[in-house]
Amino acid sequence: MKTIALYGGSFDPPHIAHEAIVKALRKLEFIDKVVVMPTFLNPFKKTFTAPAELRLQWLKDIFASYEDVEVSAYEVKLKRKVPTITTVKHLLKCYDKVYLVIGADNLASLHQWYAYDELKKLVTFIVVTRDAVKIPKNFIQLDIDEDISSSGLRENFDSSKIPEKVRDEITQYYKEHNARQNTKHSKHTR
Repeated sequence: MKTIALYGGSFDPPHIAHEAIVKALRKLEFIDKVVVMPTFLNPFKKTFTAPAELRLQWLKDIFASYEDVEVSAYEVKLKRKVPTITTVKHLLKCYDKVYLVIGADNLASLHQWYAYDELKKLVTFIVVTRDAVKIPKNFIQLDIDEDISSSGLRENFDSSKIPEKVRDEITQYYKEHNARQNTKHSKHTR
């Protein structure tokens, strides 16, 4: 296990596009293992909807039967925002090469990532197609047909977009959360 693809994110909620990305990464011959890394809190966000431990468990349930896929609790256990470079350096203690998987929607802000100049020397980027964003030739492109965003799902929940293994549990969680939010919102607007 010398070469890994690091696939990090909030996974709030995890959905079928996340699963499709992992399946596509597993087909790449130059990758020995996929490490799925849920954030405790995304460095670019202020809050999360589902707590980190719950998102971690959902991902473990989704990928339990996948060979060569590890769901890592590293960032969740730190209980803070963790810059990608910190996680990459942690993984490079165990692995020879890290491919860093990002969505094409992250390309425009990539230069704003913490210690980006150092990060780009440590990893090779794999960019997942998204929102018809053009991916420069110097990146490895990973084509995925599913164009779903977790933020869109949180706003307009569609249980058919959730992996079957955890569909009922995740659907119930977000429906209850949305109902609580709507109750709070209606109290504030009176």
